[in-house]
Amino acid sequence: MSGSTPAARSRPAIVADLFFRSAGAPLVPGNAVRILRDGEGNYPAWIEAIASATRTVHLEMYIVHNDQIGRRFRDLLVERARAGVQVRVLYDWFGAFRPSSLRFWAPLVAAGGETRIANPPQLTTLLDVGARDHRKLLVVDGRIAFISGLCIGNDWLGDPPRERPAWRDTGIAVEGPAVGEAEAAFAASWERWGPPVPEEHRASDPARRGDVQMAVVPTSPDRPAVYRLELAALGIAQKRMWLADAYFMATSVYMEALSAAARDGVDVRLLVPHNSDVQWLGNLSRTLYRRLLASGVRIFEWNGPMMHAKTSVTDGRVVRVGSTNLNVASWIGNWELDAIIHDERLGAEMEAMYEEDLRNATEIVITGRNKVRLTSAAPRPASQRRRPQRRLATAASGSANRVLKDVALARSVLGSAVKGYRVLGRHEAVTLTVFGLLSLAVAVVGWQWPKAIALPVAFLAVLLAVALLGKGVRLWRTR
Repeated sequence: MSGSTPAARSRPAIVADLFFRSAGAPLVPGNAVRILRDGEGNYPAWIEAIASATRTVHLEMYIVHNDQIGRRFRDLLVERARAGVQVRVLYDWFGAFRPSSLRFWAPLVAAGGETRIANPPQLTTLLDVGARDHRKLLVVDGRIAFISGLCIGNDWLGDPPRERPAWRDTGIAVEGPAVGEAEAAFAASWERWGPPVPEEHRASDPARRGDVQMAVVPTSPDRPAVYRLELAALGIAQKRMWLADAYFMATSVYMEALSAAARDGVDVRLLVPHNSDVQWLGNLSRTLYRRLLASGVRIFEWNGPMMHAKTSVTDGRVVRVGSTNLNVASWIGNWELDAIIHDERLGAEMEAMYEEDLRNATEIVITGRNKVRLTSAAPRPASQRRRPQRRLATAASGSANRVLKDVALARSVLGSAVKGYRVLGRHEAVTLTVFGLLSLAVAVVGWQWPKAIALPVAFLAVLLAVALLGKGVRLWRTR
């Protein structure tokens, strides 16, 4: 970054400094970056890179599904391990609880590869059990890195014979000095759950491969860098702030930042799923729509099976691609990884892809009766287009693998409902009624059979005591 005075520097340079200072990550020049769309754009590039590996393959992945594409990746990693490549796979315990397991990775371990589980449940770590390693990172030979919102599974490829579209998602391929930052992020995660990566297996290629400036931003429960970054982006955006997100459930501070930018004339757009794989969360996120729409934020719902991308582009210049969703669980509850890119060419490419996505989306508006709904209108330019009408889906498959995250989000939503600072719609009535009836049932049980409540509470208190004492002992031992 330049050391000249602010008055002598261009606005783009000042903006770049603000973004990367907010991210708390170094701005690294000299990179070649490709934007990869969906599974059909990401997976072949990942497979090609792994197949060509000669030294190391480092994969940090929230979920690797035990399905056709998941087994294909595993078998390729097994083949590379047998060829003498150092293969390391770090996966989240809860994310992989159902789709894959120790048995799934046994062939890789037998071939000489290493696997490690992030944040496994232990009595001494119960206080952190809700934190997930939600990252999606692949680094091969320290020469190329892939950062994305994609897990590994058939959902991202769809099923064309059955006319089932693939999930919409976005990733990037990076070559150049920034790969070293990605390698360092993996090494730090790997060491968090066991012995470190040997120094000789951390080497990366420092040579310039292009002219893109970027930062690799690893976040953790105690380091909400992307949250700070998004707030900074909304504060300095002059023309446009376009976002895509899979599980939108923003804080009041972030909601106000979105609204303030829109009221100030910034073209703020938010693209979210219509049919979410966590449909109850999709329904509850709609409780936020009215406030945003009233302030001028434009909201679009993706017409396909799932919009899973986590991206933003600001003023056609600053791009974010990675694993962080716009909700509390991602911002301050998980380990996440995002790339922040400062480049006009890639910014224009992202905006073009965003406008293409809007052609398969439905815009949400407030009608004359002051109701939030989907509406029809004649086609017009993408920057002003209203989307065709479609009824909200009432059924979608849930995901047992997001229970802990769901609990954290539910706490935020219920708190909002009780405090009254989010406007709730009729479609939330069933959810809130169910929670109310459950609370009433607990009250009745506690009144009639006090021990039925006291014993579980005592048991949880014992677990909490063990967790606190265990953590205290570990801290004393590190002194």
